[in-house]
Amino acid sequence: MDEPFANSIQKDILSDTSGPSVEVWLTTIAKEAMEVALEDTGWAQMSLVITGDDTIYGLNAQFRGLDEVTDVLSFSTKHGGHWEGEGNTPKDVTEFDFVMPPGEPFPLGEVIVSYPQAQRQVEERGGRLEHELALLVVHGVLHLVGYDHLEPHDTELMQSREQAALKRLNINA
Repeated sequence: MDEPFANSIQKDILSDTSGPSVEVWLTTIAKEAMEVALEDTGWAQMSLVITGDDTIYGLNAQFRGLDEVTDVLSFSTKHGGHWEGEGNTPKDVTEFDFVMPPGEPFPLGEVIVSYPQAQRQVEERGGRLEHELALLVVHGVLHLVGYDHLEPHDTELMQSREQAALKRLNINA
């Protein structure tokens, strides 16, 4: 994680010096999200990146064809995303085999969150920054295992899983 964002999260959210470190807090959120997403069926691993607008903008343009900043991106090892721009679509993720050493947890993929975008969303809609960041991490993890929100039924299902994960974290978003 970029050091400035770790410092910002510590200052903006986890200001109590006796509280958890940024890494512990984010790891706890990601673990709960994975348990809900996988319905406690097994072990898995993932990567979580908290970054700025430039990075997420570039990734969104390159991998989704969208010329804009977004709040969270998910790159799953098993579930492809949606290409929304013009031109050639990127290769389907299922075309690649991920080889892991024996005994390693299954790799779900990577979740990338824009910290500045999360801050803007809280300013626009109200709420608390820690709730927004937790929701974005949970949302990203659910995308890793194939949840989506393109159709109303899928949106309801995904939101119910988000609420289940946030409830386990004692977060009322």
